[in-house]
Amino acid sequence: MKAEIISIGDELLIGQVVNTNQAYIAEKLNGVGIVVDRMTTVGDDEPSILQTFESAVTTHDVVVVTGGLGPTHDDITRTAVCTFFKTDLILNEEALKNVREIFTRRNLPITKLNEEQALVPRGSTVMQNRFGTAPGHFFENEKKFFIVMPGVPAEMKGMMEGFVIPYFEKKPSGMFVRHRTLKTTGIAESHLAEQIGDVHLLFEPDSGTTLAFLPSPLGVRLRVTVRGKNLALVEETIRQVEMKLRSKAQKYIYAADDEDLEHVVGRLLAERKMTIAVAESCTGGLIADRITDVAGSSSYFERAMTAYSNESKIAELGIPVFFIEKFGAVSREVAEAMAFGVRKKSNTDIGLSTTGIAGPTGGSAEKPVGLVWIGYSDKNETIALRFNFLNDRRRVKERTAQAALEIVRRKLLKIV
Repeated sequence: MKAEIISIGDELLIGQVVNTNQAYIAEKLNGVGIVVDRMTTVGDDEPSILQTFESAVTTHDVVVVTGGLGPTHDDITRTAVCTFFKTDLILNEEALKNVREIFTRRNLPITKLNEEQALVPRGSTVMQNRFGTAPGHFFENEKKFFIVMPGVPAEMKGMMEGFVIPYFEKKPSGMFVRHRTLKTTGIAESHLAEQIGDVHLLFEPDSGTTLAFLPSPLGVRLRVTVRGKNLALVEETIRQVEMKLRSKAQKYIYAADDEDLEHVVGRLLAERKMTIAVAESCTGGLIADRITDVAGSSSYFERAMTAYSNESKIAELGIPVFFIEKFGAVSREVAEAMAFGVRKKSNTDIGLSTTGIAGPTGGSAEKPVGLVWIGYSDKNETIALRFNFLNDRRRVKERTAQAALEIVRRKLLKIV
């Protein structure tokens, strides 16, 4: 089956809101053998919406619509759906009960507009909203499926996971689609491509297998996709291709699928019963934020210091004044002293530090914007590595945090 995803809302067209719903829905549908081959965004204009509905239903088996189900005047999706299916709105008692319970829990007065959220298109299967007030609508007609959900990500995900995906899992499409994404960092896309070589040595052409390189500021993802009618063969092909990719680029692969680098580092620290402390200057606490995003990080994360000024580096970390005067705050010597100092002060196994010029000002010919030193210290060594990160201030900080965590990963795994 082929699917089109339709996102409704002026806020999407003007760039006010980033559309993350499309990627989530596409991934989930692919997992049950439904191939998404078109994504469309349309504004809050009923003629445009109806035209988009007509085109999608004509060319696709599954149409998924999100957005425009709220209680205000510009939320017109439900009206457009009724016009398209030549039906009217009827009250759904369970949806009304849900709306009233939400407002009671929040101790808020309920209005007529709020109660009208419980009106649903006649002829649709109602998907109740456990995270908000607008229910979803599911239409099935002559092997065509038309699904309407709220645009709020949490509400949409609740319906996808609670109704849509279980529904299609019970209706096998005859085609299985599986993905495996390997995450790499510390290597450019072109260099990674050279490292992997001819992809046709990984899998046969026209075998239903593809490999995509997906670069981002934090690294390159390698997404393997396999399509086929035999599930066991599909899963074995995924496994074989992953093994071949790992044999060529294992050093740079830190995780797979949804796992992030901070989860990997945290798991390695916990397994070794080791602790870490961080002294951050140019990253301003970003590394600590990522580490503590992981549940259970208190077992290995001791403390973080945002030693931004020279005075704080001297007072809190014991950096010798002459280091800063002679080498500058952004230098190998200061990065090493910061990592060593936070490790000693915290009595941890590992100390990690960052100092750099995030920009857009403050650079020089000798020390340009984007120059970063990352320090690492354990009982055996204290080192600092130099990086030059281009792009804007935020990207410099993000890439520095990623590189710092990757240094820890490689040290723990003894990767040279």
